[in-house]
Amino acid sequence: MKKVVNALSVTGFMFFGAIQSTFAQEAATEAKTFHQILKQNFIDGGPGFMGIVLVALILGLAIAIERIIYLNMATTNTKKLLANVDDALSSGGVEAAKEVCRNTKGPVASIFYQGLDRLDEGVEEAEKAVVSYGGVQMGQLEKNVSWISLFIALAPMLGFMGTVIGMIGAFNDIAVANDISPAVVAGGIKIALLTTVFGLVVAIILQIFYNYIVAKIDSIVNSMEDASISLIDLLVKYKK
Repeated sequence: MKKVVNALSVTGFMFFGAIQSTFAQEAATEAKTFHQILKQNFIDGGPGFMGIVLVALILGLAIAIERIIYLNMATTNTKKLLANVDDALSSGGVEAAKEVCRNTKGPVASIFYQGLDRLDEGVEEAEKAVVSYGGVQMGQLEKNVSWISLFIALAPMLGFMGTVIGMIGAFNDIAVANDISPAVVAGGIKIALLTTVFGLVVAIILQIFYNYIVAKIDSIVNSMEDASISLIDLLVKYKK
């Protein structure tokens, strides 16, 4: 019985000792801030490919932020604009409606202005102007978005290339040392994995922004199309 008690006591002390050691290691790890850990891993990954991946992230984010700002400014309350244009046509005619469009920001107001400007040539010409200028405005909304998709594809490919180069370096170290011990290949494998991780993280971040931008563009384009149809109906009613 005493042997069992002694064995359990020893096991308990070893268990608590292991727990204390684990907590001590976690405390030492948590002592480093996230910024420090990220910086150290970035340095360990090597300045070559990690720097290129960082440039891809910076350029991608810059384009994404610019697009988000532009798209938010391009968003227009189409129902309110249609109501104002309808009132202006009823009270002051085409010039009053054009003035309303001039004083309203956004692609929808610009499309309305082009349609109203061609109304004296007929409703069909106004409709052609609306369709043509709508395509121009759609191109403005989608400007530079393809660059974001390029960086999304480029970042993980650069990471994978860094992985391949790191593995080649690890095998070269094995050949030079004529030894396959973990200490020989650990450095190259670590660099390989870090470049892959950072490339995937950059791609994920940019993909989130890209999907938001595409969804925002689709929403604005749908509003433009609906508003353009409503404008043509207003112009037909006004001509009658």
